Order: sequence, then C-alpha cells, then structure tokens
Amino acid sequence: MIFRQLFDQVSGTYSYLLASRRGGEALIVDPVLEKVDRYLQLIKELDLKLVKALDTHMHADHITGIGALRDRTQCITVMGEQTKADVVSMRLADGDKLTIEGLALDAIYTPGHTDDSYSFAMGDRVFTGDTLLIRGTGRTDFQNGNARQQYESLFGRLLKLPDETLVFPAHDYKGDTVSTIGEEKRFNPRLQVQSVDEYVELMSKLNLPNPKMMDVAVPANMKVGLVQEEIARRGWAISAQQAMAMVERPDVALIDLREHNEREKHGAIPGSLHVPYPSLQESIRTGGLLHELARSTTKRMLFYCAFGERSAMAVQAAQDAGLSSACHIQGGIDAWKKAAGPLVH
Repeated sequence: MIFRQLFDQVSGTYSYLLASRRGGEALIVDPVLEKVDRYLQLIKELDLKLVKALDTHMHADHITGIGALRDRTQCITVMGEQTKADVVSMRLADGDKLTIEGLALDAIYTPGHTDDSYSFAMGDRVFTGDTLLIRGTGRTDFQNGNARQQYESLFGRLLKLPDETLVFPAHDYKGDTVSTIGEEKRFNPRLQVQSVDEYVELMSKLNLPNPKMMDVAVPANMKVGLVQEEIARRGWAISAQQAMAMVERPDVALIDLREHNEREKHGAIPGSLHVPYPSLQESIRTGGLLHELARSTTKRMLFYCAFGERSAMAVQAAQDAGLSSACHIQGGIDAWKKAAGPLVH
C-alpha cells in the first residue's frame, strides 16, 4: 500500500494520500487548497490516478482543496451526508464504504466537533478528522458542535476500536504524527473523565479563540460544488421534469454514473445502463461501450449521478470525445427524487 501523510504548517492540517499500488487509483483525505500543486506533483511521481478527494468535515481553519482537485483531475468529491456544502459528488452515511481500487474505508459518523464530522476506518488505522486528536479532542463550540455528541462519538464509537489501531488525525499543533487508540485511552487528558457531564463541563471551559481563517474558510468550503450552469448554457443539461418525459423514449439511453452501492441504497431510474464514473474514459474511447453505442445507434446519451457533478464532468468528457448527443440531468438523482420521478431498486 502507498500511504503518505502530508502537512500544511499554516493551518496545522494533516492530509493523507492512499493507494493500493503504484499506477493505481488514489484517494486523498482532507486536502488543503494551497497544497494542491504539491499533491498533484506527488501523485504524478507515484504514477497514481486521483479518483476521490474526501473531507472528514467542514473545515473552519483552512480552505479545502477538494474542489480544486476535482477541477484539475476530474476526481469525485466526497463528504458525509450531513454536510452543508452546496454540492459534493458523493455523500456518505454511517456504515457506508468508501472504495478505490484495492482499498476500502468504513465511514463512521462521529458528530460533536461539527454536526457533519466523520471518521474513516481502514484495516489497522483510523482517520479521525478533528474528533479525536493526539492527546486532545476537537473543540465543540461552533458549527453545530455538541460536547455530548462528541462524548458518544469518542467513547461509543472510536474508543471501541482495537487498542492497536493507529490514529491519524486531521490536525496537530505539537508535531505529533500518529498515535493509537490504546495510547489515547491511557494518556489523552480529555478522555480521563468519568461521565458525559464531566466531559461537557471540561469542553465548556476551554475558552478558545475562533480559528483565524474561520470567517473566510467556512463560506468558501460551503461553495465547493462544480458550477453546472456552464454545462446548461451550452445546451447539454435538462431538468428532472424534462427527463421524466424522456425515460420511455427508444432514442434515449439513460446512463447511471454512480457506484453500485449508491444504486442499491438510493435506487435507479428505470431502464438505466450502469457505467460507473471511474470507467467513463474507457467507455467513451474508440471501441468502448458508450462510443460504440453512440456510433451504431441514434440514441441520445443522458447521464445522471447523485447531484449532477459527476454527470456534468461526464458530459464534457463525452463531448470532447466527439459524442455530441451527450447531456445530463441537472441536479442528478436528488433532483429526480424531488420531482417524484420513478425509481427501481
């Protein structure tokens, strides 16, 4: 496995680059905007293909790099389903798996620092965001933070992992890089409480100043979505209501770009062809499934995904490949559901 821990000194943020092998798919966790060039250089040096960029929560101390990485690599952006961000490609719930080639991370909903905080467990390690820090825990006094929820996230979820589990947080201000669940149980001063009420009282007395970047970072991090209006301006987008009138037409091919577990959980539009977004480039090349479908028939290709981000990128890629009939459902399956469109499971 390829594993890199990367540090932004200004915000004290750790980002993590993961892949199962050289030349394979990669995932980055909690990227910082100012470090995007550095990440891309490392990804190039390791011969990796970035396919997913994940934020563990809405950060208040730096501007996220997930939007910039999406724009430069066409990767999928990922956050928890409680996020206040305008659009992310994939939203995860507690218990969902986040997968790339050869690796799988289990999503654990761990609210408290913020109401959209998630941790991600993978084999011998866990990425704890700002929920569990090395010899500390994330503050709970803004962004719908809640000390009681955080106590449950810590004592009811994370601290029940095996003691030898490696702890990789999103921040450290002392220079520590890794800990273990067992170490934190024994030596983390905020975990030596006897009750939830004692923890709530402890957290209420921290009296910390707001992060220096908070007034800039939070509004910026809420606006990370791909602007789909440009695709619409070019005539390559239709509304969910318009799509509902096209579902049964023989000259339309509906193409679902979501992953298998998304289709199982949320349903699919009847008659959809499943072409997961990571396989899109192969499919639109000469000899690929969608290329041959467009060449051999007069079908109009209608892409959709969860919220319209992946499908907007897919339309652009298909148009660039000469598949001029490609368009997408703006807003994705989310807009389809709101329009009361039919689904099959």
